[in-house]
Amino acid sequence: MTSARIEFLSRLAKGLAAQFGPNCEVVIHDLEAADPQHTVVAIENGHVSGRFIGDGPSNVVLQSLSGDPRALQDRYAYITRTEDGRILKSSTVFYRDDDGRPTALLSINFDITMLVAAQNSIGTLTAHEASAEENAPTIPHNVSDLLDDLIEQSVRLVGKPVALMNKAERIKAIGFLNDSGAFLVRQSSQKVCSYFGISKYTLYSYLDEAKAAAEGTKDDGGR
Repeated sequence: MTSARIEFLSRLAKGLAAQFGPNCEVVIHDLEAADPQHTVVAIENGHVSGRFIGDGPSNVVLQSLSGDPRALQDRYAYITRTEDGRILKSSTVFYRDDDGRPTALLSINFDITMLVAAQNSIGTLTAHEASAEENAPTIPHNVSDLLDDLIEQSVRLVGKPVALMNKAERIKAIGFLNDSGAFLVRQSSQKVCSYFGISKYTLYSYLDEAKAAAEGTKDDGGR
């Protein structure tokens, strides 16, 4: 990609980031980079994902580098997540040369974690008894999908993304998973630890605290 194109796209990234503020990350990937492990040539508000100029490609970029260029399509307003669990509303737009070949990728990642948390809080205030149809459980294709669904349910139960949960809320979520039988699924502990950003030692500690809290509730009810 020519320096003139990089300069234009870098200015465009700066303008978009300035328009939408510090929660809006804008990244320019050079799809013609000599080293495909270092595609980021411009980035604004990189703190959103923790990336810098010279960092490597995302999944979208890897797919772009390995797939049929003619089949590549822009994508708008889809959801991605950071490694620490923050929720991003993302869009990707390809920059093409005169022959239609994609030479660069502009990616916009807007951190909507706090907005989702606010939406969930409002939802608790407007909550009402759901119908049986709304409460009908999903039938997964396999146990991996089932575990994913249970993890999502635990997050909905707490009402905020993992990145914003305190210790008590994480214990509540993990207690729900335990009560739901999630840890009967093979390698579930490893997946739960990864999702909640905790060690196995911390997981077992949280499980003990969740069980103790449940026992305490039973004791209080029996008095």
